[in-house]
Amino acid sequence: MVTSVALVTTIAAVPASATARPDPSRGPAADRTALRAALDAVPEAGVPGVLIAVRDGQHDWRAAAGQATLTGPRPMRPQMHHRIGSITKTFIATTVLQLVDEQRLGLDDPIGEWLPDTVPGESGNRITVRMLLNHTSGIGNYTNAIIDSYAAISRMQVTTYTPQDLVAIGLAMPPTNAPGARYSYSNTNYILAGMLIEAITGQDAATEVQRRILRPLKLTGTSFPGTDPKIHGRHGGGYFAPFGVRDISEFNMSWAGTAGEMIATTEDLNTFFRALLGGDLLGPATLDQMLTAVPVLPGQPAAGSYGLGIFSLPTPCGEFWGHDGAVLGHLAFSMHSRDGVRQVSSGITISGYQIGLPDPHPIDIAWSTLLLTAMCPTVEVSGRSTVVVPPLPGTTRTPGNDAAVAVP
Repeated sequence: MVTSVALVTTIAAVPASATARPDPSRGPAADRTALRAALDAVPEAGVPGVLIAVRDGQHDWRAAAGQATLTGPRPMRPQMHHRIGSITKTFIATTVLQLVDEQRLGLDDPIGEWLPDTVPGESGNRITVRMLLNHTSGIGNYTNAIIDSYAAISRMQVTTYTPQDLVAIGLAMPPTNAPGARYSYSNTNYILAGMLIEAITGQDAATEVQRRILRPLKLTGTSFPGTDPKIHGRHGGGYFAPFGVRDISEFNMSWAGTAGEMIATTEDLNTFFRALLGGDLLGPATLDQMLTAVPVLPGQPAAGSYGLGIFSLPTPCGEFWGHDGAVLGHLAFSMHSRDGVRQVSSGITISGYQIGLPDPHPIDIAWSTLLLTAMCPTVEVSGRSTVVVPPLPGTTRTPGNDAAVAVP
């Protein structure tokens, strides 16, 4: 049996001797020297390729560093497509909440009311839509069961899973808690949320997200691949560190489904979150519900809190909202100030590099330094002083070899 642990994101802290930069009004052009230096440090730490989009008010900065693949001299480009893992959840939650705005669904509806054959009995009566979206349902995380060895990864790469398959695995696992009692991250919740969208609208979740979000916002670089293993358009490779130079960017992502299958560009992610936090996609009351969060680790506010498909993370320059994503070969992070003025979305083309290491990997330190440099441009950032913040679970560990495997 596998156990869920935190996807640890190392956020560079401000050293005690640091001070704010003398001119906080300086725009991104003045920050680009620091951003470029932080960006270049990420490949130096061992990442094949990294891409980032930063927005400060009306100013945008998009850049990339490193190589797109390990087998040829092709540089990363800022506009490349990237698997975004669990950032998919924010798109799915937004679609569910639009149905709430349309009064076709209630956040406190029991899911058994909508999916009686999928979640029958007491669980269906006690678990609500809200509990799915904020991960308090107590339903087991199916990815802990299917990613139980390195051999499983190769099987998953060419296997098609149905949502019913994935939900059945999660429901067969022991509950993590009583419904509503506490936060416990589970990808099964968002497979169910996708099924809920289909039950209410008569259309699959990908079609509804396309109609309601992607098309209106002109997010042409964002898609649900379904069972198509390819990333269409320009993209970097995907490397799971224990597999060395083997590129696993071609992957049947049905195993992740509405919990984490999407592909996007960093620019599209910033556009989406700006529209979401700006109130363009949800009514004010429903957006307030989305941003009403439960603690990830009670008693540890630095760990952040989780709302309905979105989490908040404290930083030296205030609270940021967004999501991260981890799939085999790709990691992503997208964080935004509540007013949408400061935004950063970034991705790297490697996962699994932390396996067997008790301390933060140099990649964690370099990437988190880049992210914090982008989020907090008026604060001096040093990767030499770090604080470990676990915003949400995102790895499994197999007993015996202590192998951490990234999941959405």
